[in-house]
Amino acid sequence: MKTVWITGASSGIGEALAHYYSKKGFNLILSARNESALEVVAKSCQTNGEIYIIPLDLADSKTIENAVEMAKKNVSKIDILINNGGISQRSKITDTPETVDRRIFEINYFGTVALTKKVLPWMIETGGGNISVVSSISGKFGFPLRSSYSASKHAVVGYFETLGLEYINQNIRTTVVCPGRIRTNISKNALNPDGKPTGQMDDGQRNGMSVEVCAAKIGKAIARNKREVLIGKKELILYYIHKYLPTLFWKIAPKINPK
Repeated sequence: MKTVWITGASSGIGEALAHYYSKKGFNLILSARNESALEVVAKSCQTNGEIYIIPLDLADSKTIENAVEMAKKNVSKIDILINNGGISQRSKITDTPETVDRRIFEINYFGTVALTKKVLPWMIETGGGNISVVSSISGKFGFPLRSSYSASKHAVVGYFETLGLEYINQNIRTTVVCPGRIRTNISKNALNPDGKPTGQMDDGQRNGMSVEVCAAKIGKAIARNKREVLIGKKELILYYIHKYLPTLFWKIAPKINPK
């Protein structure tokens, strides 16, 4: 029986992924900071496999180290690691203190990289697997009110593409997931200029794709070892405009409601 490790599994896309893989009969390792929320998710999953709750804080390297040690005690192999944990922002550059910039990168980039670097050798030793990262459509182009969030998501795209190139001959595959507007609490949990959650749901998020549909698309992309997958609705058109009609992108992007 295969094992999938999902970070950010206490809500949103991570929770939906837990349900998706539980129905596929996987063993689950569920991680996030909120252990009680993870327990609720675990109880809601229907699976013939085992479910392990391993709390971790991507901003705390010690908890990441402890989490990997705990995982090794419970399972012999990780077939899929989905780096889904992260945090967003809703603030202009001049309003955002450096402490908030650094916190976003610590969680979205450095914590994700730290966990991956500890799982990678183990995965290689046990025959390989898939290491995925949930970036963002904002990881493909800049967007207002998301400066450090967008930058951190650009960073993981570059990192995981490199990982896939370096270890392809050791049966390591990477999938970079770039969601658009998905119906989660990411905007409510996004940091405002004082580093606290905004507590407000963006209209774009409210009207976005359901997490269930998103999780299914992620699962199918990973099963096919797709190197990259863009997931969303009409907002994905901005990616193609940016790529093929950059002059038009610069005209219309500043006029789009960033919320």
